[in-house]
Amino acid sequence: MFVYQFLVEERKRQKNNQKYFFTLISNDLKIIPNFAPLKDKFMSRVCQLTGKKVMVGNSVSHSHTKTKRNFYPNLQMKRFFIPELNKTVRIKVSTSALRTINKKGIYQYLMELEKKGVKILK
Repeated sequence: MFVYQFLVEERKRQKNNQKYFFTLISNDLKIIPNFAPLKDKFMSRVCQLTGKKVMVGNSVSHSHTKTKRNFYPNLQMKRFFIPELNKTVRIKVSTSALRTINKKGIYQYLMELEKKGVKILK
């Protein structure tokens, strides 16, 4: 009975988005931090603007033995201030998208992407 009641309380805490939730491990209560706010740090390796993502290819040795490997995009977490909206946005961006932003400006680039159907601004 205690375990069921405990799980119901845990669900309520998670719904209320509290910073900590409790887990029952061998009849002991342990406080474990809720890592939901850190979700951005563990996102997939995909550029939010260009859509560049991990590619799979072969690593070819001197003897032409091929083994699978990943090619990762050069992604950076950047904060952009958009003066037209008076807003700061955190985006995971590839370096090629950074060059485009430097060329056109962040607001213009986001408006072009919005026309194509990519939503960054909420």
